[in-house]
Amino acid sequence: MYMEKRFFLETFGCQMNVVDSERIVDLLQEIGYRQVVQPDDADLILLNTCAVRDKAERKVYGHLGRYKPLKEKKPALILGVGGCVAQQEGEKLLAKLPYLDLVFGTHNVHKLPEMVRAVENNRVRCHETEFLDQETRLQLFPTRILGDTVTRFVTIMQGCDNFCSYCVVPHVRGREISRPSADILHEVRELAAAGVREITLIGQNVNSYGCKGEGEISFARLLAEVDGVPGIERIRFTTSHPKDLSDELIDCFGLLKKLCNHIHLPVQSGSDRILQMMNRGYSRGQYLDKVRRLHAVCPDIRLTSDIIVGFPGETEEDFEATLSLMAQMRYADVFSFIYSPRPGTAAAELPDTLEPAVRQARFERLLALQEEISRNWRDADQGQVFEVLVEGESRQGNGQMFGRTTWNRIVNFEGDRSLAGQVVPVRITRVFRNSHLGEMV
Repeated sequence: MYMEKRFFLETFGCQMNVVDSERIVDLLQEIGYRQVVQPDDADLILLNTCAVRDKAERKVYGHLGRYKPLKEKKPALILGVGGCVAQQEGEKLLAKLPYLDLVFGTHNVHKLPEMVRAVENNRVRCHETEFLDQETRLQLFPTRILGDTVTRFVTIMQGCDNFCSYCVVPHVRGREISRPSADILHEVRELAAAGVREITLIGQNVNSYGCKGEGEISFARLLAEVDGVPGIERIRFTTSHPKDLSDELIDCFGLLKKLCNHIHLPVQSGSDRILQMMNRGYSRGQYLDKVRRLHAVCPDIRLTSDIIVGFPGETEEDFEATLSLMAQMRYADVFSFIYSPRPGTAAAELPDTLEPAVRQARFERLLALQEEISRNWRDADQGQVFEVLVEGESRQGNGQMFGRTTWNRIVNFEGDRSLAGQVVPVRITRVFRNSHLGEMV
């Protein structure tokens, strides 16, 4: 009798991992697996991992440890790891964890079905972490034309050539490569025809799209082409590197009607000395100049950012420079992290005498400042009417729907399911830390 196989998938990290996980789901469904929401119900458990922060990596090992008793109880259970930790550790993961069955790197998602079959049929442990050549990678860019949501990520490039001194991404994702614009636009048109209304173009550094190959359009030109696709209501993109934020791209915020008035522009530090040690390729003044031009072409644009606290050698003066930059920028939100050394990066070799307690104290000061700034933004939204793209039913229940403002702020409000995919005016009645509550006007 045929027994249906079931899999459980847990995803860590960035939007690139989310897209990879969507592809994993499709590949496993093609070989007869059905996704379940509880690991206890699964015949196959996969973790798609992130190695950008030490905390994220430790979290992965913690989860794997929790699955060990399940594996002991069900010896036929297949346990696998993919993503950046898999790429970084490779075969060493199998040596560290005898109960682990398979490891697949960031360039090898397409090999997952054959690896699963190898474990099923032969009970062999296997790993695939080789980087692919450029021609092969171009043939394997992830696409997913299912229009089962209002919003969708579309991958436009992979990898990174910047080698910021603290960052492991070039080591686990490979060198930068851009997907052909014709393929991107075909996918966007197909998604629009299937009911998708908001597209987020994603890559490790979308601003440098098309710069490393001949005969390809610029990222700004690509945005203009997507802006012209019928059915698409909104366009977002992430992530941007400030040094590659061109004047042409800045102008898009004033010219393209579908481009949302929000940009995530990681600054990492407000100190020129630390920025240079980080190998970021811009100064504080250059960053501020780009932001001034953004506000000139789009006065109501809102910015979010990433900041690292406690980079090796960071002085109190360096940290104060970061706080003063935050006060000047008034970011709508900041994703902040305490520095952790990553294997293979240049910063991991720097002398580091900063005490953990100092790092933690600075981190808490930064969080307090940003909370005050974010609270001011939230309070200013109270009573305002915003255009909200409705995405679906709210997690809050009670007949509520949810959507996002052009600034990417979640808004919950009472409404009918038929509103999904529509842009509606909503007045903000209450503001909270992570979302707003509103009512349709």
